[in-house]
Amino acid sequence: MLITRLVLSAEHARQWFNAQVAFLPLTVMKLFPADPAIRFADRFARWLGPKLTSRHRLTFTNLRNAYPEKSEAELEAIALESWGNIGRMAAEYVFLDTLFDFDPDRATPGRIEVSGIESFLDLRANPRPFIVFTAHSGNFELLPVAASAFGLDVTVLFRPPNNPYIAKKIFDFRKKRMGRLVPSHAGSSFTLARQLEKGGGVGVLVDQKFHKGVKTKFFGRDVQTNPLLAKLVRQFECDVFPARCIRLPNNRYRLELEPAIAIPRKPDGRVDVNATAQVLNDKVESWVREYPGQWLWYHDRWNIKRSL
Repeated sequence: MLITRLVLSAEHARQWFNAQVAFLPLTVMKLFPADPAIRFADRFARWLGPKLTSRHRLTFTNLRNAYPEKSEAELEAIALESWGNIGRMAAEYVFLDTLFDFDPDRATPGRIEVSGIESFLDLRANPRPFIVFTAHSGNFELLPVAASAFGLDVTVLFRPPNNPYIAKKIFDFRKKRMGRLVPSHAGSSFTLARQLEKGGGVGVLVDQKFHKGVKTKFFGRDVQTNPLLAKLVRQFECDVFPARCIRLPNNRYRLELEPAIAIPRKPDGRVDVNATAQVLNDKVESWVREYPGQWLWYHDRWNIKRSL
């Protein structure tokens, strides 16, 4: 028992130390204005990313598979932009409170512009269960901030980091700005179902690797996709809205809430879970093809890391 406690204590100490190291650069960034800090994070990530050998190799493999027609130089440019996007995301956590400056009444646009305001207002004026889905593109963290700013009751599903100290800090930070959060685990689907049952909204990321998902295609290659969204729609017959964040020049952002999508049905009228999962993938792929450098290409979406 003593040895077990010592091992656990050592592991907790290691995770605590790693968390402090991870957050130290973000703490330093608070000493600087947002724009130069975000630009520095972009440049630093573009320098560091290619030095992370296994991740950069996975990034390039994913890009070659997705864009066989592109040259090595074109793929390299997308890879570096993607690394820069990750660096910006990290820095933007520090300044999230000041970055979201959307005001529909201001004469000139600020950092944030919003497309689909009518849908936001309709959901607020006519409360009903709904699902908003997005992908790891641009600064997707701004979307739940926007929903909260419009007064919508949205519960957001997120995957916490493995390090418990980092997970707690990020959870506390997000909770203050993004409303109700649900860590993804075995019982999270019931929490989301209760939110929809009482007429609220749910936000989910749909481009994550999912080992026990339904078989679908993404960029023409086999992937497994989480069927949770389709199953919730089947149970609650709720509207499903695509939403994304697009990075604009000069550290500006456009948040888009698109019209509700048509949900595929079987001949008997039931929701087709597999076809719905494919519709989600097709939508995300269209976003990624439009702004390829704003997606997280180092993510092992196709589950190929073991073969590298």
